[in-house]
Amino acid sequence: MNSQEIWTFITTQGVDFVIKLAGALVAWVIGRWLIGLAVSLMGKLMARGGKIDATLANYLKSITSVILNIVLILALLDMFGVKTTSFAALLAGAGLAIGAAWSGMLGNFAAGVFMQVLRPYKVGDFIQAGGVTGTVQELGLFATTIVTMDNVTTIVGNGKVFGDNIQNYSALPVRRVDCVAKVANSVNPVDAIARLRPVIAAIPNVVAEPAPDIEILEFTPEGPKLCVRPYTHTDHYWQVYFDTNKAIVETFGMAGYPVPETPVAYRSVVPASA
Repeated sequence: MNSQEIWTFITTQGVDFVIKLAGALVAWVIGRWLIGLAVSLMGKLMARGGKIDATLANYLKSITSVILNIVLILALLDMFGVKTTSFAALLAGAGLAIGAAWSGMLGNFAAGVFMQVLRPYKVGDFIQAGGVTGTVQELGLFATTIVTMDNVTTIVGNGKVFGDNIQNYSALPVRRVDCVAKVANSVNPVDAIARLRPVIAAIPNVVAEPAPDIEILEFTPEGPKLCVRPYTHTDHYWQVYFDTNKAIVETFGMAGYPVPETPVAYRSVVPASA
């Protein structure tokens, strides 16, 4: 483009170009202000409800800001006569390619968003999810960090967690502790149950309501088997579990109950090979 063409452009379209440029600058300033206002209002609304985690709120605000800025840029380009249809198609194609490449990560992200809203568990809950049992240390947007009972930090993708059954042992005030006590055939199981009831109820952190379940579970060749099931908060589960077993041993020992013996079974005689 020589000087004559430049001068012709300035004299014929210069004013129009300057007006468009000034309008684009004004639109950019106003658009950015409106985007900031919308994102700020969105953050306040999410904070007011108290149900959306701060991490999720920040991510949603960032995503919303990026999308609105892209829309603003496309609108400004359209003001200058730039055809944005192909550009939008390019963005859509890139989005599909990225989505296909990161399908697993996006699936974890989507599951994380749903769990942030639905809240099937929270930090500190004892759960079983994604084949892992332990205490929730962190509920992130892509993965959940669980500390297992043997003190191992395990990170499970939210897609696997959300796509499987979730058991939250901390959701209810108490949970049942399952123990078993076996007595000899010569022992009256009703007497054993009567001796255990006050002892089990007196164990620290065992709740009074519901009362401990102590009943005959089944009969075996060695003697009746009793189920001993006190209730406690999940934080005290193992303390109550071990104290219950100790109480069973001590109670039966003080009562002088004999140890159940396995009856002698008939053994088949296998002929020696020739």
